[in-house]
Amino acid sequence: MNGLRTAARWTVASVWLCEGLWCKVLGRSAQQRSIVDSVPFLSHSCLTGAVVAIGLLETGVAFWVLTGSRPLWAAVVQTLLVVGFNAGGLAVAADRIADPVRLLTRNAAFLALVWLQGPVSTWLAGPRRTESRSEAP
Repeated sequence: MNGLRTAARWTVASVWLCEGLWCKVLGRSAQQRSIVDSVPFLSHSCLTGAVVAIGLLETGVAFWVLTGSRPLWAAVVQTLLVVGFNAGGLAVAADRIADPVRLLTRNAAFLALVWLQGPVSTWLAGPRRTESRSEAP
């Protein structure tokens, strides 16, 4: 179970790293920049800063996931971010999202993995037991 949990944790973290570091901080996704540019109250002069800030937040989430610290809170925060980003993107830039159904389906599967590798795997593993060996008489 630990090997599977570790692989799932790295998978979740890699998604956040790709979306945050690669797409936003390094500027490799014109589509994501275009979606952020659609936010009505965001001036064009603040666009790069906003995209990089979102990317740094997502990169930070990746490192949080890798630590395995506070898995319930990590899953809650990830869920809020994904739902918020999806809702915001669909509200202000639906015309810039090629396939909204695919986006929502992928993100639902991603969130399932977020919860399975985090708090659910912890609950399934149960309390940690320490084995004590008693000496035979």
